[in-house]
Amino acid sequence: MSYRVAMDIGGTFTDVVRYDETTGSVVASKASTTPHDLAEGVFAALSRVVDDPSRISYFVHGTTQGLNALLERKGARVLLLASTGAGDVYRIARGNRDRMFDLRYRKPAPLVPAEDVAEVDGRLDWRGEELVPLDEEGVRRAARRVREEGFDAVAVCLLFSYADPRHEVRAGEILRAELGEDVLVVLSHEVAREWREYERTSSAVLEAYTGPVVRRYLAEIERRFAERGLGVPVHVMQSSGGLVNAAYAMRRPLQTLLSGPVGGTMGGVAAARLLGRRNAICVDMGGTSFDVSLVVDGRPDVSAEARIEGHPVLMPIVNLHTIGAGGGSIAYAEAGALRVGPESAGAVPGPACYGRGGTRPTVTDANVVLGRVDPEWFAGGLMDLDVEAAGAAVATLAEKLALDPLDLAEGICAVANAKMAQAIRTLTVEHGVEPREFSLVAFGGAGAMHAVFIARELGISEVVIPRFPGAFSAWGMLEAEVRRDLTHPYFRPQDVLDGADLAGRLAALEAEALEALAEQGVPAERRRVEHAVDMRYEGQDYTLTIPLRDAGEPAAPGFLTEIAARFAEAHTSRYGHATPEAPVEFVMVRSTGLGSFPRAAAGAPDVTGEAAPAVRDVVFDGAVHRTPVLRRAHLDGELTGPAIVVEETATTVVPPGCLATVDDNGFLIVKVDQ
Repeated sequence: MSYRVAMDIGGTFTDVVRYDETTGSVVASKASTTPHDLAEGVFAALSRVVDDPSRISYFVHGTTQGLNALLERKGARVLLLASTGAGDVYRIARGNRDRMFDLRYRKPAPLVPAEDVAEVDGRLDWRGEELVPLDEEGVRRAARRVREEGFDAVAVCLLFSYADPRHEVRAGEILRAELGEDVLVVLSHEVAREWREYERTSSAVLEAYTGPVVRRYLAEIERRFAERGLGVPVHVMQSSGGLVNAAYAMRRPLQTLLSGPVGGTMGGVAAARLLGRRNAICVDMGGTSFDVSLVVDGRPDVSAEARIEGHPVLMPIVNLHTIGAGGGSIAYAEAGALRVGPESAGAVPGPACYGRGGTRPTVTDANVVLGRVDPEWFAGGLMDLDVEAAGAAVATLAEKLALDPLDLAEGICAVANAKMAQAIRTLTVEHGVEPREFSLVAFGGAGAMHAVFIARELGISEVVIPRFPGAFSAWGMLEAEVRRDLTHPYFRPQDVLDGADLAGRLAALEAEALEALAEQGVPAERRRVEHAVDMRYEGQDYTLTIPLRDAGEPAAPGFLTEIAARFAEAHTSRYGHATPEAPVEFVMVRSTGLGSFPRAAAGAPDVTGEAAPAVRDVVFDGAVHRTPVLRRAHLDGELTGPAIVVEETATTVVPPGCLATVDDNGFLIVKVDQ
């Protein structure tokens, strides 16, 4: 008997899923997150699902260590080493304004102040040919400054290193020899071998800023695994939706920046496949945040670049939109009006109903007051909720706003729902996507409680609540593949394109990707490589990524005509128009190595038989409804709202007028009345 285990570390709870490779059974649980020592919460959660750790054959988890360090500005102190004359590239950034009509707009503060930028002589031209040799003594002076001033990391970003990295490679050798293992050295071409100096510099700085925190955390997890005699390798979720082992994640920590939230997207991909749906909106509502992502045509919506907290980053990343709206979001009065979030009560003290000293009302407290939570079986009975404390917290705010406590509780939920619906519009409507054409897959500890109300705001007719919604992000990690992304600049106008040369470049990247997958322990028969090219019309600045069928396609007759047509189609889809007669040019080639493991089948759960439901008063739209409270393990067939469905990791609210059905995979599918 062996287990595959996945874990998602959230702001309030650490969720864990165990898949039995012998029987196919799935068990989920959770433990409180321990901010002072995250590893403590990891092993507490592990103990809830695994009695014999030696049976673990595979372990993967998502971590927000790097993201938290960025959000809280608690990252490493970084020295930026730049080419002479280019030291201000990072500080100047771009001249465009993200918010044109915001008179108080300010650029994000750089993670490296101007005084912590050092310049070094040496210059390559745009083709990568050396004009001035690297000043190696200048690099050594920078290393001495790092030691003397106590920097934690060095980010090296030299001009045109994407074309030829020789100067960066040599600078890295000198710095690592001078500084040893205690200081993280980041080379920009290893982080993102792509053009655009500012974006590449920003990516390197982000890795240097967050890397030491991530490396310490992963090293501690591996150390504790070793102490317990567990020889299983630790895998980590990447921001791209793929997996890598901890050793690689410690070398490339930036890849883990959105590690935690992305697991839910990959679970959404698996759910869409099992349900036969091509498009899905994935929403993850936890204790602190609300994350939105999309599944389009059965694949995660992934971009080649993104902005995180205003800082550009060049790496494949699942498009996520996050706001501060979760079960722990605090409600308060401002200028006589009700506000909810983004401040959260977190894990400690948590909502007032947790009985840990919290006194300010939260979204969870509002749901308790409305009767939408079973206080005697919250989190599967792992926690007893203090209903009186929740009522007192809501009543205190209600008095300030001169409202009835029940009206305020519904108001708190309504404000939170409106904010979450707007977050979905940001990723859909604002990009020309109609949310009514998607199913809403809701998960997270609080997602199933609010999903139907959010769907009503958007006109979405179907809500899907997976099994173990509170631990769905962890389950999604068991569905993910090992992934390595490789890029290489390839600037060629169409009139000088050599298809055989392009095919050769892709073949070289494919060999490199397959080797990287082998290093990750992926068997040969489970490795594959996908290719794409970045293209644009001549004179354009930004590009579109166009998939290729295989590495040899560019050498085939008629390739240029066909790829230009596919580019025009993609341009029309993205921008609403195309210019087929205009010449195109190639900018970048991309190869993605993917390695699959046997999937953790969803498996229909065993229905444990009927049980007499409890009945409680629940408030919907200002009216009290006598509502059955049902255990999800007892559900079979159809269920008409109102109803409350409880399970170990979440509570699902089915409002009056909605019809819920349990399908063959155990998904709870709710048809939403509009």
